[in-house]
Amino acid sequence: MVAENVLSPSDLIWPIFVLEGVAKREPVASMPGVERMSVDQIVESALEAARLGIPALALFPYTDPKLRTDDGREAFNPDNLVCRATRAIKQAAIDIGVVLDVALDPYTSHGHDGLLAGDEIVNDETVSALVKQSLVQAEAGADVLAPSDMMDGRIGAIRAALEAAGHHSTQIMSYAAKYASAFYGPFRDAVGSAGFLKGDKRTYQMDPANTEEAMREVALDIAEGADMVMVKPGMPYLDIVQRVSQTFKVPTFGYQVSGEYAMIVRAAQAGCFDCDKAMMEALMAFKRAGAAGILTYYAPRAARLLTES
Repeated sequence: MVAENVLSPSDLIWPIFVLEGVAKREPVASMPGVERMSVDQIVESALEAARLGIPALALFPYTDPKLRTDDGREAFNPDNLVCRATRAIKQAAIDIGVVLDVALDPYTSHGHDGLLAGDEIVNDETVSALVKQSLVQAEAGADVLAPSDMMDGRIGAIRAALEAAGHHSTQIMSYAAKYASAFYGPFRDAVGSAGFLKGDKRTYQMDPANTEEAMREVALDIAEGADMVMVKPGMPYLDIVQRVSQTFKVPTFGYQVSGEYAMIVRAAQAGCFDCDKAMMEALMAFKRAGAAGILTYYAPRAARLLTES
């Protein structure tokens, strides 16, 4: 009766990893309870999520290493994993949204989100590649495109390309404040990028020491046409979530990233605390900070707990 914030299944987005094959589920070693799934299994998971009241899935590919190239050209393949999975969900007429990541790191042989010239990430060439990727994903039926690359100017370029191609209803959820974080480690394992990454991403992801930079990045992305914004990682950056949501009054999402998920699950396995209680407390912290929604690998479990309670 006196609770100031309420968590519900409609606050959750479920990130899922897609892999090749049929009737395949493959555990992610660094993320207990999380699996990579083939397209047919993704459809089953979409049905489950819709039944639980989860409004959207976020799909990420586990790309065959043979398809990884310096230019990440598999990202532009209209028949790549996430495009096939998106079409399968839409063809099954499941009442759920599909969010697709716009970045090249699952497709590049060097593991970076952008294109390389020598040892340098080239911003403008990368933006052109991201536009091509975005159009392929929109054609596949994605409801929301989520650029996670942190290149300058990519939101404006993607929005202009979507409008020119007639994709007026495709929304953009910008990873507007994405920090260069150690908490992404298990995710890179899940998409197969961990062994490919050369160097680090500090030249284009944000310094964890900075707050004002986040505000400038968010303001630029909103001005360029982002419909909603995201802060990543989540719990270590809830101060950023709160400040962004209060300042800009746009839907602000937080991503409970792979390292946060793994940290809680591993601690619970070691007997430190009850996993369900700790995870639900963490998710409520996102809502308390002002998040309009939360991307979490715990989404189906959390939705069941919320439905049963």
